[in-house]
Amino acid sequence: MLDEIVLLESSSLRARVAERDEVLDKVKELALSPDGLHATSKDVAAYFEVSEPVIRAVIHDHRSELQSNGYRVLSGEELSCFKQLSGIQSRSRSVGIFSRRAVLYTAMLLRDSIVARQVRTYLLDSERNQFVEPVDNLIHRLQEWIDTRITDALTQHPAAPADADAARIAEDIVRTTIGTAVVPVLNTAIRNDGDQRARIETLEDEVTRLKRILREREAAGSMGALDAMNARQFEQHIAWLCRRDGCDPVTVTGGHGDTGADIVAYTPDGRRVVVQCKARTPAATITSGDVQQFIGMAKLDYKADIALLVATCPFTRDALLLAARHDMTAVHRGLLEAWNGGVKLQAFRP
Repeated sequence: MLDEIVLLESSSLRARVAERDEVLDKVKELALSPDGLHATSKDVAAYFEVSEPVIRAVIHDHRSELQSNGYRVLSGEELSCFKQLSGIQSRSRSVGIFSRRAVLYTAMLLRDSIVARQVRTYLLDSERNQFVEPVDNLIHRLQEWIDTRITDALTQHPAAPADADAARIAEDIVRTTIGTAVVPVLNTAIRNDGDQRARIETLEDEVTRLKRILREREAAGSMGALDAMNARQFEQHIAWLCRRDGCDPVTVTGGHGDTGADIVAYTPDGRRVVVQCKARTPAATITSGDVQQFIGMAKLDYKADIALLVATCPFTRDALLLAARHDMTAVHRGLLEAWNGGVKLQAFRP
């Protein structure tokens, strides 16, 4: 059975159901600008009952997909016209607007919203119904139609006493029936079956891919799985752990050099979290030099309220002492194993 994770993870399924924006109205009313076509980020946040930063995080993570489905950023003269039309008093130099289709895509990408989950439920129900097309008693109706044709034909030939004549009449009726009713019905059924098979095969491919993703996440419960990850995969997994523990939004920055921030996130109470990830072999160590570089970057450049240096290897004693003196959380291999296993980091607690 389809689960909502399919919509969250499958871009092809999202594209297949993207025309069904009527499900938005089945959940609740979506406020639109006076043109009746667009909603602002504030409108979308209100619809999904989340904060605007949450919507901005979705835009940041999925900008290309949203833009290809109706999300636009207005500026200049275009923005001035929109402000006049909608009555917006904002002094912002740019405003993002969503088409209904883009709002529907947001529902398929927004994980932590009850309203978004309700929208996904309606979408999944309608998608399931596409695979259960009722026969509507086709066979019974076909049988009744044939019986009626035979009865009418025999009524038109009441004087046919010989069995041979009755057999000839019946044969003509059957030939006509097969040519005009049964063959077209079977051809339609074959075409529909081919379409259904193609859709089922596509869905099976998606399910196979999603099962692989689930296996990877389940395997991530072991340190062996973390050791097998490359640097990018490790960053994505640590970002997932931050989300699991309530951080939102969570942005994987990456690629800023060995002393840069790999992840920037915010706790539910608004504290800024800056994370650097070190995917090293278990035999390696994090030294006081590594800690010193990260502390300077996190505190001075990123104004971090919570600084996490996460590593798949141990910290030296001097590195742990330095981290403690500067209120930095050293997520060494042992602590990482506990965090990965479901224990919430003390630093995230209010």
